[in-house]
Amino acid sequence: MKRILCFTSLAFISFNAIASAGETGEISPPCTLSSLTSEQKTDVKQYAGQVVYLDFWASWCPPCAKSFPFLNQLHRDLQAEGLVVIGVNMDEHVADATDFLQRYPAEFLLASDQTKQCATDLNVRAMPSSYLIDRNGVIRYVHLGFRSGDREQLLDQVQQLLAEPVMANQGQ
Repeated sequence: MKRILCFTSLAFISFNAIASAGETGEISPPCTLSSLTSEQKTDVKQYAGQVVYLDFWASWCPPCAKSFPFLNQLHRDLQAEGLVVIGVNMDEHVADATDFLQRYPAEFLLASDQTKQCATDLNVRAMPSSYLIDRNGVIRYVHLGFRSGDREQLLDQVQQLLAEPVMANQGQ
């Protein structure tokens, strides 16, 4: 009986850990991505101490295309203050992403989640899905979709996170 209770408790705890992955207030899970432009790998954890705007997008997504000028502007204006913008492509074929990027160039980091592991761990549910991760590695905001009216709110959220200090031993 004790074994059944122990197993049931562990299963429940494990399920809750998985179910809460990618939620506001949680430490960002490990997220290793492939570069779209080289053979390099990048992990979101390597940007500890910086604010990360992690944006999942796809070539077939009209709101994703609308978000790129905003993401480029964020990158240009706030990179020096500690913002890292990473666009994570979810297309099955890199050629689709390449065609999209010819029409909508990106000035920020571009990556691919070919295994879909990062998207699964973060519970990505829509395109685009954006995760604002603070300097301590904590997911502070999750934003689904993109409309022109979202710009001001997203900018305010990014600026708020940039103004916050790094706390020792958080999210690492």
